[in-house]
Amino acid sequence: MSTALQIGNQTLNSEDLIPLLARYQLLPQLQREILIDQAIATFPCTPEEIAIACQHFYNQQQITTATEQQAWLKRHNMQPAELEAIATRKSRIEKFKRATWDNKLESYFLKRKGQLDQAIYSLIRIQDAGIAQELYFRLQAQEQPFAELAETYSLGSEARSGGKVGPSELGTLHPQLARMLRVSQPGQLWQPTRLGEWFVIVQLEQIVPAQLNDLMRQRLLNELFETWIQAQLGQVAEHAPLAQAA
Repeated sequence: MSTALQIGNQTLNSEDLIPLLARYQLLPQLQREILIDQAIATFPCTPEEIAIACQHFYNQQQITTATEQQAWLKRHNMQPAELEAIATRKSRIEKFKRATWDNKLESYFLKRKGQLDQAIYSLIRIQDAGIAQELYFRLQAQEQPFAELAETYSLGSEARSGGKVGPSELGTLHPQLARMLRVSQPGQLWQPTRLGEWFVIVQLEQIVPAQLNDLMRQRLLNELFETWIQAQLGQVAEHAPLAQAA
C-alpha cells in the first residue's frame, strides 16, 4: 500500500483521503475544481499569456528572483508546468466561458432583463394600517412632501434618506413590490399595500434599464458558468453512490 501523505506523525494512504475530504467538507470543492479542469483542458494559453500569468502570480506571491521561484516550487512540491497551469487557470476558465456562452448572452440578457432593471423609488413602511392610510391621503392631497413623512413615520432604514431607495435591481426586491414598480409610471403613488409585517406606501421615481455592457456581459457569463457547474455537481452527486458501491 503506497503512502499518499505524511502529516505530523500520521500517515495517510489513498484510501483514507476520500473519507477525510468528506469529513472536512472539502469533497464538493475538490469535485468542482476537477470538473472545471476537465472543461478547460482544451483551452490552452499562448506562450505570451503564460509568461504574463506567471509573472502576475509571482508578483502576488512577492517572488522576485529565480532562486525564490525554485524555493517556492520545492516548498509546494510542484513542477514549473504545474505552476503554469495554476497561473493560467483563471484565463483558461474565461476562454471556456466565452467559447461556451458568448453567443447566448443576448438572449439570456433579454430573459433576465426584467430582474436586472433597476428602480429608484420612495418608500414609507409602517405597521399600523390606519396611519398608513392617513399618510397616503396626505400625499395624495400634497399636504406634505414624501421625504418629510418618510423621515417622521417610516420604520425602516429608508427614513434616514427621506424614503428614497435605490437604484435597486427589481430581482432583489420583494416580488410584489417589484411587480408594482415594474408597471408604474414615474411619480405614480401606490396606496398602502401589505408586504409581510409591513404596510408600505411606494412611489416610483425612475426605472434604470439594464444595459448589456462589458460589466453585464461578464456577470452573465459568470451566472451561466455557475449554473453549469452546479448542474455538473448534481450529476456527480447522483452517481456517487453507484461509484462507491462498485
